Amino acid sequence: MLKLYNTLTRKKEIFKTRKDKKVNLFVCGITSYDFSHIGHARTYIVFDMIVKYLKQKGYNVFYLQNITDVDDKIINQAKRQKVSWKDLSRKFEREYLKDMKALNVNSVTKYARATGHIKEIISQVKRLLEKDFAYQIKDGIYYDISKFKNYGKLSRRTVLQAEDGISRIDEAKDKKNKGDFCLWKFSKRGEPSWPSPWEPGRPGWHIEDTAITEKYFGPQYDIHGGARDLIFPHHEAEIAQIEAISGKSPMVRHWIHAGFLTVSDKKMSKSLGNFITIKDFLEKYSPRILRLFVLKTHYLSPINYSEKEIDQVKKQLDRIDEFVNKIKTQNAKRKSKNSKRVNDLILKTEKDFKRYMEDDFNTPRALSTIFNLVNKGNKLLDQNKLSFSEVKKILKFLKEVDKVFSFIFWDKKEAIKIPSFIKKMVREREQARKKKDWKLADEIRKKIKQMSYQIKDTREGSKVKKIK
Repeated sequence: MLKLYNTLTRKKEIFKTRKDKKVNLFVCGITSYDFSHIGHARTYIVFDMIVKYLKQKGYNVFYLQNITDVDDKIINQAKRQKVSWKDLSRKFEREYLKDMKALNVNSVTKYARATGHIKEIISQVKRLLEKDFAYQIKDGIYYDISKFKNYGKLSRRTVLQAEDGISRIDEAKDKKNKGDFCLWKFSKRGEPSWPSPWEPGRPGWHIEDTAITEKYFGPQYDIHGGARDLIFPHHEAEIAQIEAISGKSPMVRHWIHAGFLTVSDKKMSKSLGNFITIKDFLEKYSPRILRLFVLKTHYLSPINYSEKEIDQVKKQLDRIDEFVNKIKTQNAKRKSKNSKRVNDLILKTEKDFKRYMEDDFNTPRALSTIFNLVNKGNKLLDQNKLSFSEVKKILKFLKEVDKVFSFIFWDKKEAIKIPSFIKKMVREREQARKKKDWKLADEIRKKIKQMSYQIKDTREGSKVKKIK
């Protein structure tokens, strides 16, 4: 029986759906103004695992994720880069989807852009105004948090505490309450805008999610997820919006929030120089390593990234790979005198794996059963005590596990990515060749070779590959 920790009630609860084996699940997606980072990877690998486990249990899961494709960050970044907000947004949306594909995060049913749901957003704003939960001032339409009596129930804040927690978000001077948030922002000159019953504008941050989920799920659904830092004010605002509109509570049955990711025990930040994009990571390491790194820690707990930890994960993945390769190529016997012992080991591993996963997706404990199987299986292999049928059973179990974890059996051969610093050296060599500085070009070639990469000059330009 699956139990989940619910952020709303602060306790583990038996997982119950609104309709039999149907699960409607929504997770907050990215704001597409920059490359996605490993903190994003942590969140989306976690929910990919959750959805895959639910599907393995026989649930029909509709996994919906939004993409914030217009907001202040996007507009400001586009101005700095002197490109249109739409071109910038689409570019980083494509990069995000490319990252997810590389990480085998493939369980999302639908990605929904905010700008594709303007009609639904305007409808919700109109209904909030009609029900007197919203009001208009000079720069837009705002939600009046004093009108929603349960505001703060998810984050366990009073209205006063909630207002103190608001920093630079929606700092309009004419607001009724400090904590009031914008539903529809009137656009300034040169900014993207859509027509509305009020003034041309664009959606506030919070309203897009409830407009999207109401369209696909209705006012109530099964699971809402996201990173822990979204509990307040974002998810609190979502509850206030949709429950005020529908008059129904709770908005969702289960709230799931993934813990924070730090880098070398510090918050990830560009100013600290410890900001790691998914793209950066994948230039150095296999995506399988990132999946195993994430799943080694319980999704609720904070996770700390360090090169030392990644080296440890690489070793653990190598152990699993070595075992799988060994078991695939083992010259197993037709029969074995250890059948009962081996069958008991497999049954216990399956039972323990399921028990840990049912306990709020306890992936660290679930993984421990895999490593225990690898250790004991290796001893049996070394002693040539496994039969064909036992080998098949172990492989079958590992393949079932991998339908959820997705890092053991990689469908396609991993392409060897050329690091950015090698690419830079190749470009420098090209420049040297154009200037006919053959000495410098040869020196760069030798340096690249010392780093285990080889250059081949062709009519189409220089090609670089990893030396095996």
